[in-house]
Amino acid sequence: MTRYVHDFADGDMTQRDRLGGKGANLAEMTKLGLPVPPGFTITTDACVAYLDRGHEPDGLAEEVGDHLSSLEAAMGRRLGDPRDPLLVSVRSGASQSMPGMMETVLNVGLNDRSVAGLARASGDERFAADSYRRLLHMFGTTVLGLVDSAFVEALDGLKHERGVTEDIQLDAADLRQLIDTYQRIISAKSGRDFPQDPREQLALSLRAVFDSWNTERAILYRRQEGIPDDLGTAVTVQAMVFGNRGPSSGSGVAFTRDPATGRRGAYGDYLQNAQGEDVVAGIRNTVSLADLAHIDPASHDELMGIMERLEKHYRDLCDIEFTIDDGKLWMLQTRVGKRTAEAAFRIADQMVDEGVIDLDEALRRVTGSQLAQLMFPQFDASSPRQRIARGVGASPGAASGEVVFDSATATKLAAEGRAVILVRRETTPDDLPGMSVARGVLTSRGGKTSHAAVVARGMGRVCVCGADELDIDITGRRMTLPDGTIVREHEPLSIDGTTGEVFSGHVPVTDSVVMRALGGGRAESGDELVGAVRRLTAHADAVRRLSVRANADTAEDATNARRLGAEGIGLCRTEHMFLGPRRRLIEDLIVAEDADGQRAALDALLSLQREDFTAILAAMDGLPVTIRLIDPPLHEFLPEADDLAEEPDPRRKQRLSAALDRLREQNPMLGLRGVRLGFTIPGLVRMQARAVFEAGVERLRAGGDPRPEIMVPLVSTAAELRVIREEIETVAEDVASEHGIAVGYRIGTMIEVPRAALTAEDIARFADFFSFGTNDLTQLTWGFSRDDVEASFLPTYLDRGILPISPFETIDVEGVGALVRAGLERGRSANAALHLGVCGEHGGDPASVRFFDEIGLDYVSCSPYRIPVARLEAARAVLMDP
Repeated sequence: MTRYVHDFADGDMTQRDRLGGKGANLAEMTKLGLPVPPGFTITTDACVAYLDRGHEPDGLAEEVGDHLSSLEAAMGRRLGDPRDPLLVSVRSGASQSMPGMMETVLNVGLNDRSVAGLARASGDERFAADSYRRLLHMFGTTVLGLVDSAFVEALDGLKHERGVTEDIQLDAADLRQLIDTYQRIISAKSGRDFPQDPREQLALSLRAVFDSWNTERAILYRRQEGIPDDLGTAVTVQAMVFGNRGPSSGSGVAFTRDPATGRRGAYGDYLQNAQGEDVVAGIRNTVSLADLAHIDPASHDELMGIMERLEKHYRDLCDIEFTIDDGKLWMLQTRVGKRTAEAAFRIADQMVDEGVIDLDEALRRVTGSQLAQLMFPQFDASSPRQRIARGVGASPGAASGEVVFDSATATKLAAEGRAVILVRRETTPDDLPGMSVARGVLTSRGGKTSHAAVVARGMGRVCVCGADELDIDITGRRMTLPDGTIVREHEPLSIDGTTGEVFSGHVPVTDSVVMRALGGGRAESGDELVGAVRRLTAHADAVRRLSVRANADTAEDATNARRLGAEGIGLCRTEHMFLGPRRRLIEDLIVAEDADGQRAALDALLSLQREDFTAILAAMDGLPVTIRLIDPPLHEFLPEADDLAEEPDPRRKQRLSAALDRLREQNPMLGLRGVRLGFTIPGLVRMQARAVFEAGVERLRAGGDPRPEIMVPLVSTAAELRVIREEIETVAEDVASEHGIAVGYRIGTMIEVPRAALTAEDIARFADFFSFGTNDLTQLTWGFSRDDVEASFLPTYLDRGILPISPFETIDVEGVGALVRAGLERGRSANAALHLGVCGEHGGDPASVRFFDEIGLDYVSCSPYRIPVARLEAARAVLMDP
C-alpha cells in the first residue's frame, strides 16, 4: 500500500516533492536537533489522490489516526482532552513555495469543554478564550467557507463597544462573548453547529487544506509563477505552541539576510502575544529582532544561533517562522527565502566571496526575469517630489499611478491601460489579482514579512508596507494624510519600494543604475548591486553556448544593442525603414504605371537603403547583420481610404485608390507578402540586395569588416528560395565587378511557415542559415491572429487553465517547439554547415531560451533591452541541464 503519512523524524529536506517544502524542512530541522514541536506530514500524493477521486484515498484516515496516537503519546496529552488538551495546527505546504495562497487552521482540538481544560492547565482564562475564538474564525472561513467579513465585523464591533483598538485589549469576558457570537455566525450561515468532536475538526481541516489547492487565488498564483497544477499540497499536523499566551510569548518571521536588499545581517518581525497568522496578516505593526533582544534576550540569542546554523546548512538565505511560548523558543518553519531581484544578485555575489558557493551556483540562483526587473526605471533623482508618508521598503523599484482601493478596480483600470497603485490597510490572498496588475502596492500595516511584501517581491511589484501614519478608508475610497489632506481614488501617487517613501502626485522615472551600467554607462562608484550584476553576466558569457543577437532596425538601436552585449543583429526589418516621409517612395513604386516609373522609385529607395545599411553595418562592424527583405503586405504602406481625401494630386489619388482596391486581401497575413513580393514586383529584391552589397563596399573601403546576411522571409518551398538566391547572387557578382571589391555574405531564410519546417531538408540545400520566426510560426501553427486573440478569448483561455501561458510569450514546446526541432534536424541532415537561430521575441524569454539551447540552436535574437536577460538565461540553460 502507498504510505501517505510520515513523522517529522522520518524525512529530510530532499523529500520536498512528497512532503512539501514545509514538511521536508520541518523534518530537516528535526534531524538537526532544533526545537521543533513534534508532528507528522500527509504527503502530496494523498492530496493528488483526493482531488482526482473526490474523496480521501483508502487507508489515509487510519494512517492519520495512528500517527496522531503517536503524537499524543509523545506529548502526554490527548487531542481535545477536556482536562489538558493537546491542540494541533493544520497547515498546507506545497513542494514550491506559495506564501499565503492555501489554508491554515490553528488550535484544532478546542471545544466548549476543552477550552475550560486549557484555561485550568495554563492558569490563563484569557489565553484559552483567545485561542478558541481564533479557531472558530479560521474554521468558519477555511473549512466551512464563510465570508471573513462576518467575523471581522463582529470583532471590530466588540472593540468599538469596549472603546479599544487592539485585539489584545479585550479581556477574557469579552472573548467569551465573542466566542458565543462566532458560534451563532457559524450556525446561522453554514447551517450546522461548530463540531465539538476534535477528530472531526481534524478530518474536516485536512480536507479543507487539500481543497485549497484549487482555490481561485492559488490557481492564479501558480499560473503567474509557472507552478504545475498537478503537484498537490502536503499537509503538516503539528503540536501547537502558543505565542498568544501573554507578554512573555509571541510569534515572528525572520530572514538570515534582508530579503528586500540582500544586505548582510538578520532581519525580521516579532509580535508579542500573537500567533503566527497575526504577523503575516499585518493586523498590528511588529517590532524588529533588535527589539526582541531587549524583550527576551535569551530567546533572541538562541534564535540568532539557529539562524546562522540554518544558513550555513542550506547555503542560502533562509526564511524562518518561530514562536516563543512563555519564554521557550520553537521553530515552526524554515525554507530558502523568497527575495527581490536586487537581493538575489547581491546574496549570490556575497556568497561567492564568502566561499559558500561558486560562480556556477551563483548563476543558478539568479534568473533572467530578475535581471529584467533590475533594468526597470527608477525615480528621476532630479525631479522635485513631496513626501507625504514613509513606511517599510518591502520590494524595491519605483512606481507611479492612480490610487485604487480594491483589487477589482485595479484589475478593471489596468485592463484599460491605466497605471494604478493598489492601496490597502493590509492585503490578503484575495487581493492577488489586483496586485498582479498594479504598478505598486501600498499598505498601512505590516512589514517586510507581511503578505503584501512577500507576494509583491515574488511578483516583482514595487511595495511599501506599514505606512501607519496613513489613515486608509477602504469603504470611503480615500486616504487621509498626517496633515489631514485627503487623497481620493484615481488621484496620482508615487511610491519608492527601496526607501519606503510615499510621494504625492506623479514623479517621473528614469533608467535604473543597472541598465546604465549594462549599457556601458557610468554607475555609482562601488555600487554592490552593479558589481554583482556585472560579475554574474560576465561569468554567463564565459559559460553560455548560445550566441545572443539583437532585433534592431536602425544604427541607433544597433549601437545600443552592442553596448548591452549583442553579438550581431539577428533581425533587421527593412520595412521599418519605409515609415514616415519615406512611405511615399513605396507608394510611388506601388502605383508606378510603367517600367520607367518603377525604376525611378527603386533608384530613390536604393539610395536611402544604402545609407541605412552602411550605418548599421558600421555600428555592428565585425559582427553578423541579418537583413530581412521587405516582408509585410504592400497595402500596409498605402494610406487608408479615408485619408485619400487629403491627397492634392487627383491623378495620384486615383492611382492610390485603384491600388488599394487591387491589393485589398481578406487575410493579408496569408496573402501577398514576404518572398512573394519578389516575384510580383520586378526589381524589388535586386534593389535591396544591391543596397546591402554597396553598403558593404563602402564599409570595406573605410577599413571596416561588414558581415551582411540576407534573409528571405516567408519561404514555403525550396523553389522560392532557389530562385531568389540566384537573383541575389547575380547582384553580388555585379556589384563586385563594378567596384572591384567582393563583399562576403550569407543567404538564408526565415522559417515561419509550418511547411518550411517540415520540408527543411529541401530548403536547406539553398540556405546558409535558417532563422526561425517564432511569432508567425506560432500564429500559423495555432491558427491564432495575435492582434485579435490577445484582445478576445486568450485571456479567458489563461484564466480557465486551458493554456498555462500565452504561446506568444513562451514557446509552445509541444507544438511550435516541435516544428522548430524538426526544422533544425531536417535542415542539418541536408546541410551540416547550416547556421540556425531564432529571431522572434521568444528569443528573449527565459523559458524559451532554455529550450532553444536544449535543441541546439546557434543563437537567439531579441529586442535590445532583453539582451542581458538572454545572455544570463543562455548560461543558466547550460548549468541547469541535467
